[in-house]
Amino acid sequence: MSSKAVSPEPASAPLAEQAFVGVFDLFKIGIGPSSSHSVGPMRAAEMFLATLRAAGCLDSVQRVEVDLYGSLALTGIGHATDIAILMGLQGEVPDQIDPETVAAKLEVIRGQNQLQLAGERNIPYIEKEDLLFRRKTFLEGHPNALRFRAFASRESNEPLASETYFSIGGGFVIREGAEGEGIKHPMSAVPYPFNSAAELLKLAETHACGISHIALENEKAFRSEDEIRDGLMKIWETMQSCVERGCRNEGILPGGLNVRRRAPSLYQTLTGRPEANMRDPLNILDWVDLYAIAVNEENAAGGRVVTAPTNGAAGIIPAVLCYFDRFCPESSPEKIQQFLLTASAIGALYKKNASISGAEVGCQGEVGVACSMAAGALTEVRGGSPRQVEEAAEIGMEHNLGLTCDPIKGLVQVPCIERNAMGAVKAINACRLALRGDGSHFVSLDRVIRVMKRTGADMSSRYKETSRGGLAVNISEC
Repeated sequence: MSSKAVSPEPASAPLAEQAFVGVFDLFKIGIGPSSSHSVGPMRAAEMFLATLRAAGCLDSVQRVEVDLYGSLALTGIGHATDIAILMGLQGEVPDQIDPETVAAKLEVIRGQNQLQLAGERNIPYIEKEDLLFRRKTFLEGHPNALRFRAFASRESNEPLASETYFSIGGGFVIREGAEGEGIKHPMSAVPYPFNSAAELLKLAETHACGISHIALENEKAFRSEDEIRDGLMKIWETMQSCVERGCRNEGILPGGLNVRRRAPSLYQTLTGRPEANMRDPLNILDWVDLYAIAVNEENAAGGRVVTAPTNGAAGIIPAVLCYFDRFCPESSPEKIQQFLLTASAIGALYKKNASISGAEVGCQGEVGVACSMAAGALTEVRGGSPRQVEEAAEIGMEHNLGLTCDPIKGLVQVPCIERNAMGAVKAINACRLALRGDGSHFVSLDRVIRVMKRTGADMSSRYKETSRGGLAVNISEC
């Protein structure tokens, strides 16, 4: 196993040109606080259990050792990576686990030093021996790496099975040496294949259609239209529920920073004096801030969220969608679906040609990508042409280039929560700028994606989800 003490340069997108990245790949229902540090590791545990089952040795396992590397080790505690792995080894999966039950299950595991492997039988578990944080080591391939090893006894040095996984952002997980396994659907199977914004625009021009239509037709290669629309509405309903919970749930966020939830009081302020608020022409932006903050406070508390395309940036797209649904006359269920489809087509370009991992390219790969997706999607549903959509998406990223990921104490709270509010407002402004023009602009979306990737490669590892630079080391903890 090769390693080095500094974060490697981002590799070419492992899902590459042969992979189709669709709407249900980028929008996944899970729990907070992080898609790469909690959803991904939980998925990796699920994959390892499947490996043990396939090898016929699951019943022989008496110990599972997990090694965390790079960013997972450096910010894993703050990002609840340890908890996610324990839940995953017990057979839980991100889209089905009940967030309300996690604390009780964790108390049993740590109180009894026992782990219910795959939800079937108890095995001994000693956390300081079985979950190891290799903070000085980054594996080749990706900064978010973890290794699982299963043993027949606690005394054994020879594993029954050993696998290394990379959590590459947005809940995507690949196994070392088997990157092709990350391809659910080949690009060759869709009617409108594209690997760049230029190709996407050409398709829209040739077929005289919107980007959402191209995305929908591609999705129909794998599931019925009814299944697609039902799935999209489930995503939207989950986003709305998250906003509602965030507006209602009060208290202090976990982790030790003593950050108080702001969404409930902001909601009371906005609803308590509606007439006075109408005097302020920018009052709508306060609502956008509220939606984003509500989602990201829920995420920070480990609640149910949708990766959009990551958990750290989970509030931007719901906030812009809520803005569209509640303040724009064009809104309808069909338009909501078009928004998500358009956003997914834009997000796929970043996933395939750059990265959506904060540990790989900084927060420009999370908040920046979400802002770009939201800006382009809002432009389409507000009547913009495909070229205006592309311009809005480019603006959304261009003004997030170089954005660092430097969470204080490794928690997805400061600056992450406010950053989502800023990203949502920026997306709306990018849409408005694009709609005021004709789609002609100087920097293409493809070029800004290439620049984003290069910027991420040039960025010091201190600013890529390691909590070793920026705000993370220059703000005194309260």
